[in-house]
Amino acid sequence: MVLVRRRWRAGAVAVAGAVALAVLGAPPAPPLAGGVVRAAHRTGPRTLLVGTFHGRAGRYRTIQAAVNAAKPGDTILIGPGDYHTQDDLAHPPTPRQASLGEFGGVLVTTPKLTIRGMNRSSVIVDGTKPGTAVPCDPAATAQELGPPNTSGGHYGSNGIVVFEANTVWVQNLTVCNYLSGTGSSGNEIWWDGGTGTGKIGLRGYWGSYLTATTTYYGNPTVGPTYGIFANGASGPAAWNQIYASNFDDAGMYVGACRQVCNVTISHAWMEYNALGYSGTNSGGAIVIKNSRFDNNQDGFDTNTQIFSDPPPPQNGRCPHGKTSPITHTRSCWVFEHNLVEDNNNAHAPIAPGGYASAGPVGTGMTVSGGRNDTVMDNTFKNNDAWGILFVPFPDRDKPFKGVTCAGSGGHEITGLGCIYDPQGDALLDNSFSGNGSWKNPGNGDFGQITLFGHEPQNCYAGNTAPDGSTPANLETSQPRSACGTVSTASNSGGPLLAQVECDTGFGACPAGANYPKPSVAGVEVHPLPTNLPTMPNPCKGVPANAWCKGGKPI
Repeated sequence: MVLVRRRWRAGAVAVAGAVALAVLGAPPAPPLAGGVVRAAHRTGPRTLLVGTFHGRAGRYRTIQAAVNAAKPGDTILIGPGDYHTQDDLAHPPTPRQASLGEFGGVLVTTPKLTIRGMNRSSVIVDGTKPGTAVPCDPAATAQELGPPNTSGGHYGSNGIVVFEANTVWVQNLTVCNYLSGTGSSGNEIWWDGGTGTGKIGLRGYWGSYLTATTTYYGNPTVGPTYGIFANGASGPAAWNQIYASNFDDAGMYVGACRQVCNVTISHAWMEYNALGYSGTNSGGAIVIKNSRFDNNQDGFDTNTQIFSDPPPPQNGRCPHGKTSPITHTRSCWVFEHNLVEDNNNAHAPIAPGGYASAGPVGTGMTVSGGRNDTVMDNTFKNNDAWGILFVPFPDRDKPFKGVTCAGSGGHEITGLGCIYDPQGDALLDNSFSGNGSWKNPGNGDFGQITLFGHEPQNCYAGNTAPDGSTPANLETSQPRSACGTVSTASNSGGPLLAQVECDTGFGACPAGANYPKPSVAGVEVHPLPTNLPTMPNPCKGVPANAWCKGGKPI
């Protein structure tokens, strides 16, 4: 049984993406108290300039100063530089704020803002201490542990946090080395509707041309958790041209959005993470397309949990009884036209004891206790255990307030907790090649485990799967026409159950089983790729300002 995600923290990871940075120039006038310079008169949406661009100094030295001065509708442009943002140290959170995630290097609480770098690679929001030798310095002494907590430790830190502020865009920049602690922390770019509340506290968010990474992996209590992250947030929303690497939970995450997520993710690249994508209790309309997941421990996971990021279950059924224009069914959760390859990385950062560390190594994608999800027209290749698994999720956590196991579609089993089977999912017209090369029993292109009968069936059709499925007859016994019809019996897939338990570390391994085991000592970190595209024209659609002329950079 697969345990995929839990909000436990672990050590960080390393990647030194050497980037040439322009030195910030001094602004033409000193800021007012708190580092803010305010315009004397406001006549409409403005552009607030941070740092220096092509020799022209903006009005603000820090990103936070511009954020504090901005009004709804304004745009903040950020010139190239290494910005060691530390609003959380200047204004330490209360214990409640720390639990909600209401703190960060940059804290945004004003709605309807656009925060945009002038260059994706050379505008760096950096979690390391000021004065470090290089941007995103990997040295242990360079790492900032965040504001102190009430017990003598540290809350950790977050990068850019959009807290309960609707309709905020973050674009065209890099964020690195914000590490976890005892608070809700370790997240580089976060649209936060109030973590753990079970409510939607933020509506509307957009991100594009974003890079999230870390260069430091110290120990399992101080690490990078999520790269690009949204929870307690509903759409309309979109992420486009995003990259994340070296996270001990997931490169990107969408969760706790009460089946009204309404987000489209396209042209994402997730690599060298414990999980490329994680999504707990996230459903309704979610589309992930034209993206790449490679060299993760487990490439992509969506799951149901009874406590974390409530409320359960994860359910891709269209809201309000509607039909998806993509699937032409009642499934609005769609994973399409993606490349999922080489997810065999036992050296990715891990958070020992957490659900993410139990993602099955060598697996391209895991649908764990998820419902009504459609996976169609993708390529799965060279994932050495499985291309994709549809498996139960066993959750031993105490239920969230007001939630019951049976009421959320689970089955309470003594010793295992609340078990959620995958139900009503569809695997259609995908191409598989080179999967299952570890050749343990049950390894192959795709597999399914269901522990309970009398549930909506999953279905399988049109897949090119030379390395087969477990059970072997899934496309004939559960064809497209059977999707959602009620099953008559459970099916553990013969040897599949024991193999999945072995790979995740939550069961004894059968004799001869061969799966690499992640460990803190074995973590490897990787540099940023050099070919990440920047926004073609950061001046497009921006109110008139000194850095843009005729709608283009000076």
